[in-house]
Amino acid sequence: MKSKRQLPSPRFVLPLINWGVPTLRRHKARMSKVVTVRDLQKIARTRVPKAVYDYVEGGAHEEISLARTANAFLRVELQPNVLRDISNVDTSIEIFGKKTAMPVIFAPTGYTRMMHHTGEPAVAEVAEKNNLVYCLSTMGTTAPDDLASAVPGARRWYQFYLMKDRQASLDFIKRAKDTGFEVLMLTVDTPVSGIRARDIRNGLTVPPKIGLKTFLDMTTKPNWWMNLLTTAPLEFAAFRGYKEPLAQLAAKIYDPSLNFEDISWLRTVWDGPIIIKGVQSVSDAEKLADIGVQGIVLSNHGGRQLDKGPVMIELLPKVAEKVGGRLDIYVDGGFMTGQDVVAAIAFGAKAVLIGRAYLYGIMADGQNGVEKVVEILQAEISNTMALMGIAKISEINSSHAKLRSN
Repeated sequence: MKSKRQLPSPRFVLPLINWGVPTLRRHKARMSKVVTVRDLQKIARTRVPKAVYDYVEGGAHEEISLARTANAFLRVELQPNVLRDISNVDTSIEIFGKKTAMPVIFAPTGYTRMMHHTGEPAVAEVAEKNNLVYCLSTMGTTAPDDLASAVPGARRWYQFYLMKDRQASLDFIKRAKDTGFEVLMLTVDTPVSGIRARDIRNGLTVPPKIGLKTFLDMTTKPNWWMNLLTTAPLEFAAFRGYKEPLAQLAAKIYDPSLNFEDISWLRTVWDGPIIIKGVQSVSDAEKLADIGVQGIVLSNHGGRQLDKGPVMIELLPKVAEKVGGRLDIYVDGGFMTGQDVVAAIAFGAKAVLIGRAYLYGIMADGQNGVEKVVEILQAEISNTMALMGIAKISEINSSHAKLRSN
């Protein structure tokens, strides 16, 4: 029987029309369409000067480590199980005796106020609101005591470098302890600074120098520059008054003589949990487990130190097999989706540290952008677990993920 044609009735047509009110606020319209962290990345690129975006996006030398990491994530394969009760999916985990909303930690990132004038306190506020951990960098643009005053209720970890001047290092440690930081995270993959071609070509300094090239860039990013010029001076909060290029500051801080004995010494001056960040081999992980640190972060510094080094998500299962029961294993390096967070847990990680992901958020839309990153990752982790038949993080195991050969 053929369908009978008739004129469309308004009472059927009108409910189908979903026209929004046109707006001249183009940025707000773009943010309303964000679905993934990569969407935020695209917006971030349009909101800050090139040198700032390149600092976040770039890696060392030819950026081969970045490319290999991206390829590794493409090879992740998740194994779902059906006919499981997932009516109540719980993404929370316990870290050092306290519950956190999901296995995601805000990694230490330098110069956060350079990405957006609200800086580290904005990120820490999002962490506090969502029951997550925020780790402050020694190379941050907010001092530990200032952050503690701004967000006293946030779980705060402190990342630092053991400097050539050991007394200065002790001062940093005492400052963190006195202001309520619960974990000390020592970065060990910077005996010298990596060759970061983008930063070198861009002549990146803190604060930015206004040469002709920078001035021309100002004309395309007026809001960023206005925020920079009308808020507190952009500086390394822990090194106030130091205005040399980044490479010179790195040479002042990084100690090429750092070794395993220094880790043992560190345990005598800090009575809380110690995490070593920058581990890139099974043998080093085993030595640190023998020393007795509470955790390690498998990290190649976001591909910003040694180019062509190991890819962390490939290394993770090997390290977990050897030391998984002896200390907490964390991992970072290019995590942009909740699916990849779930994969990391399956490979043996306690939690994942995100850096670039939330920096894309803050560049795109300040604190609201960071909040959006949390919202995206929370939804993706929960959705992935449900589709895999997993109700709790503790149920995730090595059978749930693998790396395909191609």
